[in-house]
Amino acid sequence: MRAAVAGLGLLACLAAWAPAKVHARAAAAPQPADRVEVKEIAGNLQHPWALAFLPDGRGMLITERPGALRRLGPDGKLSEPIRGVPKVFARGQGGLLDVALAPDFRSSRRVYLTYAEEGDGGRAGTAAGYGVLSDDARELRDFKVIFRQAPKLSSGHHFGSRLVFDRQGHLFIALGENNQRPTAQDLDKHQGKIVRLLPDGAVPPDNPFVGRAGARPEIWSYGHRNQQGAALNPWTGRLWTHEHGPRGGDEINIPLAGRNYGWPKATHGVNYSGFGIPEAEGAEAAGMEPPIYYWKVSPAISGMAFYDADRFPAWRHSLFIGALKDQELIRLTLDGDTISGEQRLLGNLRERIRDVRVGPDGYVYVLTDAPKGRLLRVGLPE
Repeated sequence: MRAAVAGLGLLACLAAWAPAKVHARAAAAPQPADRVEVKEIAGNLQHPWALAFLPDGRGMLITERPGALRRLGPDGKLSEPIRGVPKVFARGQGGLLDVALAPDFRSSRRVYLTYAEEGDGGRAGTAAGYGVLSDDARELRDFKVIFRQAPKLSSGHHFGSRLVFDRQGHLFIALGENNQRPTAQDLDKHQGKIVRLLPDGAVPPDNPFVGRAGARPEIWSYGHRNQQGAALNPWTGRLWTHEHGPRGGDEINIPLAGRNYGWPKATHGVNYSGFGIPEAEGAEAAGMEPPIYYWKVSPAISGMAFYDADRFPAWRHSLFIGALKDQELIRLTLDGDTISGEQRLLGNLRERIRDVRVGPDGYVYVLTDAPKGRLLRVGLPE
């Protein structure tokens, strides 16, 4: 795979990712919700953050933010914490975060994690690595750190983060800016960036900032705030991400190589105090990419999953997103790369939605963020 990646020239890579002209589109009034059925699959999860389905009907892996990785078996039983998980900085928004299986998991048994890692002076940053899951799923062996956000600047806020593999085997890590706004524009820092790596942590030679003085070569795109949703579009193969705005301005992006997505110079939000963002030039700024979709009033979005299953045809070509503040599951209808409609599906749930995934059975699975969080299965009446 290294040879194949190295063989791509930078111009060829960027041309393959060339975007259509994008204009920011504000969220419309939600459409009437589908009538859905919700079933609890597991409970008593301690602030669950992410899940990944194991192949061959072996259940799933679930992260809990305080630091535990568990397996939920096909029988519905939740395991004891899996051994071998790295120590995490479980403070504020920090802890054990995303989980993803290697594309070759069946042979390699590699499980990738992101987590908050403490550094000097009590500051922390996002780290990523992988271990080999034992056959009995009780241990993560030989955990290897392949990425550390540098410098470590967080006192407990805005770690991101999500993991996505593309079809060529590159690993994207969507990061937060540690609540240090200006760093999102600094190419010598990882804050507020998407980084793109090979599975072993090496830098692809066609990354957009390779060889540029004063820029970290891992960076794919920049100008992001706190990214807690990322997924690969199954119809185009492109990465989509979303991020929290401040007070307003949650947004969805299709991040392209070397592009600047604006934060904090361009935002549709304001500070939590109600005053403007000091660095902001407006909702848009010259040389910066607008989002494809944004919410003027923030739902506080987390988790993202495209629906490409056969089980519920009415949901095909949809994008599902969780909402923490609004305590909702949001369904966005897609027309190519345009979001043409929005529904809110779980208005009576009154639980914060942290992660959203589509299962191999075609149901939508969500994790609720609480001291006794739940795994829920959502579907249409059949």
